[in-house]
Amino acid sequence: MGSIPASSPFSNLSVIPLDPHYALKELFNADHDPKKVILGSGVYRDDNSKPWVLPSVKKAEELVDQAQDSARYEYLPITGYAPFYNAARDLLFGPFDEKAVHVVSLHTISGTGANHLGARFLSDALRPSSVWLSDPSWVNHANIWGLVGVTVKLYPYWNREKRVLDFEKMIEKLETEAATGDVIVLHACAHNPTGVDPTKEQWKRIAEVCEKRALFPFFDCAYQGFATGDLDEDAWAVRHFVERGTLEIAVAQSFSKNMGLYGERVGAFHLVTASPDSAAKAKGHLTRLQRGQISQPPTRGSKLATTILTNPRLFQEWLADLREMSSRIKNMRKALYEELLSLGTPGTWDHIVSQIGMFSYTGLSPEQVATVQTDNHVYILKSGRISVAGLNTKNVKHVAEGIDAAVRKWPS
Repeated sequence: MGSIPASSPFSNLSVIPLDPHYALKELFNADHDPKKVILGSGVYRDDNSKPWVLPSVKKAEELVDQAQDSARYEYLPITGYAPFYNAARDLLFGPFDEKAVHVVSLHTISGTGANHLGARFLSDALRPSSVWLSDPSWVNHANIWGLVGVTVKLYPYWNREKRVLDFEKMIEKLETEAATGDVIVLHACAHNPTGVDPTKEQWKRIAEVCEKRALFPFFDCAYQGFATGDLDEDAWAVRHFVERGTLEIAVAQSFSKNMGLYGERVGAFHLVTASPDSAAKAKGHLTRLQRGQISQPPTRGSKLATTILTNPRLFQEWLADLREMSSRIKNMRKALYEELLSLGTPGTWDHIVSQIGMFSYTGLSPEQVATVQTDNHVYILKSGRISVAGLNTKNVKHVAEGIDAAVRKWPS
């Protein structure tokens, strides 16, 4: 075998830093302190910090295993498992007039795959001058849109001083700077990373701006049912945009959080179009893109989700699981809030209990975050975002004490 040349064209590549979520996990894994806590990853944990397999998922596994036959390893169609993406569509949109609303759905590699498929399709089909992301947004949104060659711009979202949605500035930015045909990425519920959602009246105004400016709304829906425990409430914004009858929209849907199927990578992409003809053409292009990226999605996770969504008894059990997860998150928010109040921690902490979903944008500065990590072995992203699911009755006091000490050391 010949030797590899000493010089390489790859030596000219720039250095890409590790994703901050995974970098934080590596630091946590290298720490041997018994009191260490990680509040980074968006993964649900029980009160013992252990992964929680939903009881409804356990029962679905039994049913899927019992029904397995020799075809269980066959390829799915390029568009994926039809019973799954149809059930996922109905869960998301609820009852709708199929003569007036034309939906194209594909089974994808979780929400990330749906986001990427949608971004690539919209980049090709719409040729937007920009995509507008909330400031801040899920870290992977900018990465995904950058990879498909669309300029990323930000609209105001988080008011750091008041720790609330900066709604009027958001609207002003979109009304004055967004160009016709631009894409706007919206979080359907439980905004990641802030945990702050628009009110229904604010959602209506956002829809009006999209109509007025001819923006294309792309919803990321990763927490339906997980955010409030109510599937319909968490889908309200998406359904409102559809019910207006004036907007075509796209939705990336994930079942990682609300079914705990993180490693199974179960998701769907939905495109709401204006006519049967546009739906048929869009489906052809989406199928071609999917073929070029992954050929077809995997089977097992989609069958687990389908079993839950289509079995009335399991569906009701899943609703109970959702309420349990949502309730524990709310209780942990309250517990952290009360511990901070008990300690007399400087500042206002009401936002911790007013936010919803898995994450809380605490308002901690990078200096405060670094102090919490160094002195108390509590691992938090530099942005100050915490995963509330990482809190439990055994560590919440320790976390609060770390935050309290850091805030006193580094006053805002």
